[in-house]
Amino acid sequence: MPRNNKKLDKRRKFKQNSDVSTISSDTKQEIVVGPVELPPIMTVGELSLIISQSNVDTIKSLMRLGIMATVNETIEFDVAAKVAASFEIGVLKPKEKESSNIDSKIGVDDSLTEDNAITRPPIITVLGHVDHGKTTLLDRIRGESVVDSEAGGITQGIGAYQTLYKEKKLTFIDTPGHQAFTSMRANGVQVTDIAILVVAADDGVMPQTIEAIDHSKAAGVPMVIAINKIDATGADVGRLKGQLAEHDIVVEDYGGDVVSVEISALKGDGIDSLLDSLLLVAEIEELKGNPERFGVGVVIESLVEKSKGVMATILVKSGTIRVGDYIISGTTRGRIKTMVDGFGKNILEAGPSTPVKILGLNSMPLSGDQFDVVENDRTAREIVASREKYSRSRQENKSQTTMEEVLRRVHSSDAKELRLVIKTGTYGSVDAVNRAIIQLSDSDVQVKILRSAAGSVSESDVMLASASDAMIVGFETSTDQGARSLANNHNIVISLYDIIYNLVDDIRNSAKSLLDPSYKQSVTGHALVQEIFPRGKRERIAGIRITDGIFKRNSRLRVIRSGEILHEGAITSMKHLSENVRELANNFEGGVMIDGFHNYEEQDILEAYELVTE
Repeated sequence: MPRNNKKLDKRRKFKQNSDVSTISSDTKQEIVVGPVELPPIMTVGELSLIISQSNVDTIKSLMRLGIMATVNETIEFDVAAKVAASFEIGVLKPKEKESSNIDSKIGVDDSLTEDNAITRPPIITVLGHVDHGKTTLLDRIRGESVVDSEAGGITQGIGAYQTLYKEKKLTFIDTPGHQAFTSMRANGVQVTDIAILVVAADDGVMPQTIEAIDHSKAAGVPMVIAINKIDATGADVGRLKGQLAEHDIVVEDYGGDVVSVEISALKGDGIDSLLDSLLLVAEIEELKGNPERFGVGVVIESLVEKSKGVMATILVKSGTIRVGDYIISGTTRGRIKTMVDGFGKNILEAGPSTPVKILGLNSMPLSGDQFDVVENDRTAREIVASREKYSRSRQENKSQTTMEEVLRRVHSSDAKELRLVIKTGTYGSVDAVNRAIIQLSDSDVQVKILRSAAGSVSESDVMLASASDAMIVGFETSTDQGARSLANNHNIVISLYDIIYNLVDDIRNSAKSLLDPSYKQSVTGHALVQEIFPRGKRERIAGIRITDGIFKRNSRLRVIRSGEILHEGAITSMKHLSENVRELANNFEGGVMIDGFHNYEEQDILEAYELVTE
């Protein structure tokens, strides 16, 4: 008997301990009564805590749904909501954290104050026509800086580097010209502070020079003209400056405000003057950054190294990034394991305008995408999951953008400016189309031509339109295959015309549609209140007879008593006898209710009116 009692006591003790271990994690938490807010993505363990259930019960519920997941595995909101519903717990839709390309632009740092703002180095992009000396100029600046600083006042990288000149840093973006420059702006990243336009004195203004000018103007960044190859045979600096003036680039020598410097990148002549000019422009621009905020910037490029994994070259625009920070870029996330400068030296942090290479991302980010440092891994996963969901939704619902959609975007920006990229089939028709379109501008809305040139619509045209929220208009020309695909991907409108009158009419109508419509009131009829009927405790129905005109269900009514307007509001109900009606004509009787008004009196006059555009 004692032996049996001892066994029984052990079983009871085991059962009590089991109950405590199973329930304790639940009973120590509050019982969930109302709906809970779930993040877009979470681990099974996190879900258990939110809905106050044990991990075992949560996993069992997932198994009933046909999902095998451990405590540390992640699940999406839709799955988590079904689990919560199995425990009769309601859920709230998560507040999605969308892409920083939508929520914020890194061209402006909203966190800047007098206390935290510091002067940061300028970020400079070099643009120009092929073979005009962009690469030679960058190599010369790099070489001069290495010689001057000896200890290494330069940080060289694949896509960006930083140089020290007169104890001041300058950051250069080594990109393949204006296309990458514009791609960054198209992605919502205004990273460049100053643009250097390299033009060869012996060659003059060429097609890519004009494109670079267009892109710089659209970006709204100051330009410094580097007139290269001044020692070459056939060099004519005066002719070149005149050509620039034809494209509204008036240098200081000609009475303008654009800085120009004559250089020979091959020999090194004028390089110091160019760097001095860049420092002067940077000082005028008063470039500031806040090193105290979370780091934000742009991905210059990325690659996969077999022995290390994903390596990304990034440029910090504002804030500070540190080893160990959680970072996201597009749908890529990770934690910075290593940060390397251009000499292969490991560093622990990088501040505003600093280019570095980082290791630790889970996949390759896209060149030109913005990156953000976030608080923790959970925040990173939530944002990336939200972006992936947004991207899938956009792909599923993707359709060819109409001109009306482009106008809606422009109108919502509060800028009464219609931006156009114009391409024509012949050089002779460029001026004719430009003159016809420019005449459409007036004091209310401006028609701005970002680029006008002969030839087919190219990928460069599409990128400029994408970055500037513009429409592409073609006259007697065609569209390149690559440009057509790119336009579909970026939802850019390309309108082609063979008759110039149709082109002008469509642009005129588009420009007019940007204006806020003006309305006027059109009175449609009057009625006399003959009797008042109660409806519920507070509401009243006015029994009326139409004395002139007509009352429509979508009309608005004025209540007039002794010549004074007491109330104006929409009709919430209108009946003839017991039937709801859309109209009450002259001499008909009926009942109406007006939104927000119930204090009718007999002999009140109701005046019906509509708002119509002028």
